[in-house]
Formats: sequence, structure tokens, C-alpha cells
Amino acid sequence: MDNIKAIEVFEALSNETRLEVFRLLVKAGHEGLAAGEIAEELGVVQNTMSTHLHKLARAGILQSERRSRHIIYNVDFNTVRGLVLFLLEDCCGSSAAVCAPVARSLTA
Repeated sequence: MDNIKAIEVFEALSNETRLEVFRLLVKAGHEGLAAGEIAEELGVVQNTMSTHLHKLARAGILQSERRSRHIIYNVDFNTVRGLVLFLLEDCCGSSAAVCAPVARSLTA
């Protein structure tokens, strides 16, 4: 991940509702949730939720797929992993051992 992509991801997450969406979908795991379920769970009207979901998807944080009449969203964990690794890339200067356990768990 490069600086521009990291900034795009952070910008997408810098809204309270979008951050709540992200956290909810992390909990849902690979199964994801339908857009309507997300809106209902967070108490957000569907057209507003659609805008938030599109912003997160454009940043590469979410993936979506159509299942019957529903669009199911889930977190793109590869993007999240890339962001965390980007943040830890130059961890602790010469004491990389401090961040090594976190980095290992992300690459496992």
C-alpha cells in the first residue's frame, strides 16, 4: 500500500457512520451483511447508508456481491491487512521486535 491509498482508506473511515459500518462488518466476518440489515442495525436510512457503503467500497475497504435481491457487503480483509502492515512498516525505528508479534499475526 502506498501513501495515497492509505489516505483514501483513512478518509473513508473518518466518518462516524462509516466507521460503525466497518466495525459491524468486521464482526460479521466473511459472511457479510445485506445493505438493508446494516442500515437497520445502525439506524440509518437506506439511501444515506448506500452513500456510505459506496464510499467505503470505492476506498477498497468493502466488497459487495449480489445474492438474489440483496447486495451483501463484507470487509476486504486484504486491504485492511495491507493498511496495518503499511502503518507498521517502519515500526519502532531500529527496534522492530516491538511490532514483530503484530506483524506476524497479520501475515499468518
